[in-house]
Order: sequence, then C-alpha cells, then structure tokens
Amino acid sequence: MSGDIGFQPFDCDNHYYEALDAFTRHLDPKLGPRCVQWAEIDGRRYQVVGGRVSRVVTNPTFDPIAPAGAMHDYFRGNPEGKNPLEFLSKREPIRPEYRDRDARLATMDAQGVGRIWLFPTLGMLYEELLKHDPEAVALTFQAFNRWLLEDWGFDYKGRIFAGPYISLADVDWAQREVEWCIDNGARTIVMRPSAVHTATGLRNPFDPHFDAFWSRVHEAGVTVVIHAGDSGYSSNGYANDSFSAQFTSGGWKPTIKSFAIERAAQDFILTSVFEKIFDRFPRLRMASVENGSGFLADAGQKLTSTAKKMPGYFSEDPIETFRRHWWINPFWEDDVQEVVDIMGADRVLFGSDWPHIEGMPSPLDYLPELKAFDDTDRRRILHDNVEHLNTRLP
Repeated sequence: MSGDIGFQPFDCDNHYYEALDAFTRHLDPKLGPRCVQWAEIDGRRYQVVGGRVSRVVTNPTFDPIAPAGAMHDYFRGNPEGKNPLEFLSKREPIRPEYRDRDARLATMDAQGVGRIWLFPTLGMLYEELLKHDPEAVALTFQAFNRWLLEDWGFDYKGRIFAGPYISLADVDWAQREVEWCIDNGARTIVMRPSAVHTATGLRNPFDPHFDAFWSRVHEAGVTVVIHAGDSGYSSNGYANDSFSAQFTSGGWKPTIKSFAIERAAQDFILTSVFEKIFDRFPRLRMASVENGSGFLADAGQKLTSTAKKMPGYFSEDPIETFRRHWWINPFWEDDVQEVVDIMGADRVLFGSDWPHIEGMPSPLDYLPELKAFDDTDRRRILHDNVEHLNTRLP
C-alpha cells in the first residue's frame, strides 16, 4: 500500500504489550510491595500495584489477547448494531511482534510502515495507582524505563523509537531521569496529561517548580508526548470511575467516563498556554497522541475568549502560541479536515494505535481517511510532521 503513495509512513502511535517482568526486572524485590509485583488469584495472574490488586485490564499477561483493531467497526459507528462485547469475543495467542523488536520490524515491513513511535500499554495506567507515593512512582518508572531500553531501545535501527515514561511527581528524579533518557538516545518522552501529585500536594505541570526539568527538555530538543491513559479524572458521581467502567456485569451502557481522555488533554494543553511555559522555553515541542481532536474547537474558543477578557496578559495571540508548539494526533475516526482547518496540515500526525483493539487492524487502513488531501499535505500528515518531531533540535 505504501508504494501507492511513494513513501513509507511514520506511525506516531504504536504500542507494545509489556513483558511479564517489565516493571520488576530492574526493581529491587524488596520494593515490590510498594511498587509492582505479581499475584495469582483464583488461577489467574494479576499485578499488584502499590499493594492493591490492579484490574485495569482483564489479563495483564496479554496472553491470549484480542486481535489488533478488534473494535474497529464499533468505533466506525457499529454499522451492524452488534453488542459491543461481541467485538471482544475472539482471543488469540500473543504474537511475537508485540514483544520482540526484530519481529516488529518484519511486521512493519509487511504493513508498509517505515518508522514508528512506540508507547506503553500498562505503563500509561500505573502512575494513577501510585500517586499517593511519589517516590514509588519514581522507583517504578525508573525500573520500567531500564526494561524498555533493554527490550526495545529508544532508537532501534533508526525505525523503532520507544518513548520512556516520565512523571513529575518527584521533580529531582524527573531531572535525573530525563538526562539519562537523553544520554541513551531518546527522541521523545511520554507522560500522562494530568496535574502532578507531589509530596507537597497537587501542582499543575507548568508551575515554575518544574522549570529545571522543562529547561533540560528545552535544551535537548526532545519532543514531549502526552498520551492517553489513566489521568485520574473524576466523573463526580455521574459514572463509575474505574478504568474499565464501560464493561460491567450488567452489560454495556454509555458513560461520561468515556470523555475523560479528551477532558484531560484539553486541560493540559490550555494550562500550558495559560502558564506561559512557551514564553519561558520557546523551543518546546509537544504532541498530543491518542487523545482525539474533538476538544480543539472548544479549546480555541476558550483561548480567544480569555485573551479578550485579559488584555495584555499574553505576549501574543494564544491561538498562535498553541499552533506553534502543539501537534495533534486525531483519533482515526475523527474528521481530519476539521483538525487541519484548526491546526494546519503541518501540525497533524498520523497514528494507528496498532495493535490495540481500538485502533486499525493494519496501520495503513488509515489511507482512505486522507483521500481528499493533496500529495503535499498527505505526506506531511503521514510522515514529515512526525519526522520533524523525531529529530532533536540542535
């Protein structure tokens, strides 16, 4: 399929399914009860995170696993009117390419994908479970990032670029950890879009308290990715706030919990502009991945309205600040033209979410979504924009 467009796309949103020892291989076993360890309950294996059994995914061993893109038709609008749980009825043994980088390269070749950004699955969920213990957050993800470098690498053969996970819960650790990431070739770092639970209370991530961290990221020219995960957003009693809230013993029903991802991304993005982080660090580049794009129009209106109400606060039109420093990866089912109209074609990123169940069965199934664009804009979205962000600024 890539031959039809004359180049191999750069997919900004791929995932691994973590190895069984991803969180424990480089963790002192004495720290397991405080961080992550395994337990067997009624014949099934679960991870215990911060001393509590985690059920954020049905099977954290990922074997067996639902096929890639299993819920594609559901997110396409469920044209056959199936019970959504039917989409998850099939399971298969875990595939080598979900855990082995050389097998993944062979799969990318078969898919026609040139390069990928690679992000966590469980790793995007566990900071929330450990937020009461900032030191445990640091210990857990320090171990996790060593596993990630060992199994995947931050730059494997110039094609697979795994993003190490950073939390600001312990800012001193974050500074040391990002330095280690930079020294080991990271092109991106990934974090959840959330306020930061520190030892002294909640802070927004752009508070000057964290400026030493942002200064090092700014100097190194790496891209910061906020990726969908558990951001700890409350439904304030309107819905069950467990991560798997949509799957209940009573069946499937709508819940406002499903909008938490967009809420978290919008709040993070707006705060970055309101706190004027880009005035302090004008080379910062940030990408929102797998958070959708439905919030963009509303975010733009809020920025414009705030600027009118507070003349002189912003150093420039905050919309321009937003467009200069942020890149957006829409959900594959979002209207790409709408995103381009708001952000410009040079700020939109192609991402398939492969091999997650919500994503595409194969990454280049996305090509029909871009049929209305000319060759220049199609290449920007499918390749050039991610390539730009993947290249460290000098």
